[in-house]
Amino acid sequence: MVSITVICVVVQHDICVGLKHTPPSPHTVPVVSKRDYYEVLGVDRTASENDIKSAFRSLARKYHPDKNPNDKSAEAKFKEVQEAYAILSNSDEKAKYDRFGHNRPGGSPFGPGGFQGVDINIDDLFGGGFESIFSSIFGGRGSRRNERGSDLLYRHRIPFNEAFEGSEAEIIIEVMSTCESCDGIGSKDPDAIISCGTCEGHGRLRRMQRVGPFTQQVVSDCPACGGNGKTITNPCEDCGGEGRLNKEKKVRFSIPPGIESGTRLRMSGYGEASKDLRGPSGHLYIEISHDEHPWFERDGQDLLMALPVNYVDLVLGAEIEIPHVDGKPLIVKIPKGSMPGETVSIRGRGFPRNKRSGRGDVTVVLRLKPTGKLSRSAKKTLEGLKLELDDGLSAEDSALKEAERRRK
Repeated sequence: MVSITVICVVVQHDICVGLKHTPPSPHTVPVVSKRDYYEVLGVDRTASENDIKSAFRSLARKYHPDKNPNDKSAEAKFKEVQEAYAILSNSDEKAKYDRFGHNRPGGSPFGPGGFQGVDINIDDLFGGGFESIFSSIFGGRGSRRNERGSDLLYRHRIPFNEAFEGSEAEIIIEVMSTCESCDGIGSKDPDAIISCGTCEGHGRLRRMQRVGPFTQQVVSDCPACGGNGKTITNPCEDCGGEGRLNKEKKVRFSIPPGIESGTRLRMSGYGEASKDLRGPSGHLYIEISHDEHPWFERDGQDLLMALPVNYVDLVLGAEIEIPHVDGKPLIVKIPKGSMPGETVSIRGRGFPRNKRSGRGDVTVVLRLKPTGKLSRSAKKTLEGLKLELDDGLSAEDSALKEAERRRK
């Protein structure tokens, strides 16, 4: 797949040499004020590359959308720190910013639309996975160097009780790994690897394209070398010069108690090997799902169930025992005079709270158990009971009384 980076630079037609600068007229449209990039990241202008990276990582974690859902203010700040880091992490763009500030010749380095933001996985902010994203924004030299290998996603299904208790699991996956025959260089003979003549070893080709008042600098992977900057005259027989090949890998991991379906566990470095020997391997994400329970349904760490109960138990009250996922019987205490549709809550018997102590709750919805075929004597008993329990209210009065009870 060929990746293309497009950079738009405004062409200045009115360039005067040797003339005195004329200040803008009062009718000039004012430039939108932007905060200083160093101020955005909270660092000095003398800050080192590591200081800038550390400041960005801290602020990006703070304002990341995953930690601030539906928060427009945090979203704007997240984009702002991204833009500041995109400039200050690139030596060429940083030098231009230090000299001209936001009023650089040629306009915004991000093109006429300005900075649009990039999608960063919050997990990568704890490592270094975000660096390759920013290094490719300007199509700079070496943007392919030290590039992390691709991430992998593996879906793993477990029984319901394992999701409750947690477990140790092992899977076997096929993953693109470094070829051991050539040590990942693509050839058993190091002298057979030469610099690509098409791109002169850069791995990318640039061309200028004029579109209206703009000049676009198009940067694309070199088709001759696939973007790695090298040509192999005697490729490795095992990997065909790729430097990588599919291998089976055994992965052991822990499933925490109370895990929810859809949770992804990250195994750092278990993804594909980088195409560049100096780059780290990608990550393996294991997405957990679990089987359904015969009668329980999950709502986060709480459990829900419907329990059919006969009329006598609803009227007189009862204690009903049912098996539970934690191995101990679940006692459902039905208050006398209960109505179908009412609920009984049992605290602390739900799923373990993954990041906190304690457990969720169990909510039992009471249902009226359908009666089977009744004997003649049973029918006679019920008819007598109906007369005894009749409160003398009409259907309309009963409906009004029930509505008042619900609204209290």
